[in-house]
Amino acid sequence: MKPDAITTSYRRWAPIYDMTFGRITHAGRRHATRVINQTGGRVLEVGVGTGLALPHYAPEIDVTGIDFSDEMLERARAKVAQEGLSHVRELRQMDARSLDFPDASFDIVVAMHLISVVPDPEQVMAEMARVCKPGGQILLVNHFARDEGWLAWLERKFAPLADFIGWHSNFPKERVLGVRELQLVEEKPLTALGLFTYMKMTKAA
Repeated sequence: MKPDAITTSYRRWAPIYDMTFGRITHAGRRHATRVINQTGGRVLEVGVGTGLALPHYAPEIDVTGIDFSDEMLERARAKVAQEGLSHVRELRQMDARSLDFPDASFDIVVAMHLISVVPDPEQVMAEMARVCKPGGQILLVNHFARDEGWLAWLERKFAPLADFIGWHSNFPKERVLGVRELQLVEEKPLTALGLFTYMKMTKAA
């Protein structure tokens, strides 16, 4: 997706995101935060959106969130203030293709329902790996394209609407697996239909 399409799409989605797409994606968000809470450390959430995951982190987790959309971040900051989420260190507007953090800054980098939205997913994965500490974890929750069946057909039909709906319906999993330092150690579907997939990668020590 193009940056201007992302800005337009998420300006449109921001007021209703929590009640629509946010509800559909709840299972993946809860699973990823449970994994993080068991591991601990300093966490970067790439594509924090309206902050739906922020209340689910344990109080001892040090969380930084970034997002491209100012409209989404306004709502995330409001959640932090209203719910007193003191474990959230900061929320910053940032392009995930060029993260403004030093190398090896975080123990865990997580992207939930983001990677099929960004203009250059390979570059985003490389940046996530760069700011992750050696031995750290990259966690993804996302929808990936199927090879066959009626859902695969439906994904292809919706593909031309990516800029309007705000995500790629037929995004191939291979696009997140090309970073040399990262090893895929776990992958599993999160819903009965396999609509969303959880992936854990580790960065070489």
